[in-house]
Order: sequence, then C-alpha cells, then structure tokens
Amino acid sequence: MRGGLKVLSGDDVVSILAGFGFAVIGGKKHIKLRRNTVSGIQTLVVPTHSPIAKGTLRVIYSQALHYIPQEQLHSYFYNE
Repeated sequence: MRGGLKVLSGDDVVSILAGFGFAVIGGKKHIKLRRNTVSGIQTLVVPTHSPIAKGTLRVIYSQALHYIPQEQLHSYFYNE
C-alpha cells in the first residue's frame, strides 16, 4: 500500500523512537519512553500490541511530531 501507514508492532515503534534518543523507563502493557532535552523532559507511551491498530499508530505518530521533525519521522511510519 503506497503512502499509507506501515504495519508496526509496539516493539517496532519503541525501536524507532529509541533511535531518536528515547529510553524505556517502564511498563508492561504500555511502554513509557522518555528523553531529556535542553527544553525539558519529553515522554511518549506506546502499547505493546502487535500490530498496533492504525488509529493508535496515527496518535503515537502525531504525539511524536511534537518532539521530532516530520521530515525525520515520516518514513518510519508511512510507506513512500
């Protein structure tokens, strides 16, 4: 499917966000990720589902855009 959301698991998303400096700080059914920056602490929560529902994945992507530029993040979540 061209241009649509990729099918990603919670582990996939955690790995993607780890590449941007987020570290796992806890959780079982939902993984809490955090990174410290000069502008403050940034936190994201990712469910451990496999795969993550499309709507949930869109929300995670939208929340991550508050911290990561779209140009850097888009290709990890969307098919080109």
